[in-house]
Amino acid sequence: MNDRKKELEELLGIPSKQERLARIQEQMKNPEFWSDHQHAAKLTQEYKHLEDMLLRFELAESERELDEIEREAVFTGEHDDSNAYLSVHAGSGGTEAQDWAEMLLRLYTRYCERANFKVELLEKSAGEEAGIKSAMLQVKGFRAYGKLKGEGGVHRLVRISPFDASKSRHTSFALVEVVPEVEKSELVINPDELKIDVYRAGGHGGQGVNTTDSAVRITHLPSKIVVTCQNERSQLQNKLQAMKILQAKLQLLEEERQRAEEQKHKGEPVLASWGNQIRSYVLQPYQLVKDVRTGFETSAVDDVLDGKIETFIDAYAKYLLLKRKETK
Repeated sequence: MNDRKKELEELLGIPSKQERLARIQEQMKNPEFWSDHQHAAKLTQEYKHLEDMLLRFELAESERELDEIEREAVFTGEHDDSNAYLSVHAGSGGTEAQDWAEMLLRLYTRYCERANFKVELLEKSAGEEAGIKSAMLQVKGFRAYGKLKGEGGVHRLVRISPFDASKSRHTSFALVEVVPEVEKSELVINPDELKIDVYRAGGHGGQGVNTTDSAVRITHLPSKIVVTCQNERSQLQNKLQAMKILQAKLQLLEEERQRAEEQKHKGEPVLASWGNQIRSYVLQPYQLVKDVRTGFETSAVDDVLDGKIETFIDAYAKYLLLKRKETK
């Protein structure tokens, strides 16, 4: 039992969590702490979670209790407790793929609402006939990125096309990207490497309310990363939000580059984190949703498409934990 607890102490990073709790306590003593209500609320939530987890670890006396606490080990990443930006992009395939992208947007919106995350649509580009070409959500809540990060990758749909008069079976693809909201970054973006375009947004909810050229599209020329924001009322607000998203994407890209370099020096295989097919959704001739990484599958397709993906998120968490143990 003591050996197991010692193993978990290292896996969970208990000493660093104790240090983090102490740092938050010191910040909370400062009268200025409460002047920024949003930041104070986020740190208070983190404080309560850390305090609860450390107390549970200290009092744990059974294997079952330790097993439950072990699940926390998958959320020790640098950004796991952060808010997140989740974007959906239709793959090739025209209307069929764009409809699939909109189905995924609804799926994640429903999941976030069920998880008590605050979700806001930042950008949405409508398809020509139906569906969407792309969309981005801002997801706010403790551990939003940690929960959603495993959803990043290519999602494959197989179904009888509702847009095909011959009722033939179609395969569609959509890409989901998830990046953490980075509060502070040392990454400096060169303004000369940016192409900034403004265009007419459709307004909140796409109702044509906003008739000014307030939407902003920023292209980072070296990386070819493109971010857009049209949710805010002013061009300046949209530009600031778009720059924040770009900063987050570039920060994550740099961290992934550094990890890949470390793996290369260690002789470990380097896996591409963008663009991998992670999950298949088959609606015809049978019904099955299967994650190709974890092997987890379910025939409850309608529930999954309604945002009930907690079992897939849990399965991915266990998969990460197993991988982490294998590298120890």
